[in-house]
Amino acid sequence: MLKATIVGSVWSTKRLDDVPPGSILEVEVDAGARLLAFDPLGCGAGERVIIATGSVAAAWFKGPSPPIDALIIGSIDEDTPSEA
Repeated sequence: MLKATIVGSVWSTKRLDDVPPGSILEVEVDAGARLLAFDPLGCGAGERVIIATGSVAAAWFKGPSPPIDALIIGSIDEDTPSEA
């Protein structure tokens, strides 16, 4: 899992029928990389989120797995740094 911040959204008027309802958001992970993640929760810009990636993300959906490899699975209410 990754922690990330939502930095934007992607608008698409056409998409595959296999992709369920939801938004596609651009996120910046804590390591600095950016990626697109599917959002079934209705999150918004600036929000901190938890993302599952790879086959785990696609397997969350019922039925055949849609072509999704990054899924927002939670919104972070409080982010406390761990002590080393």
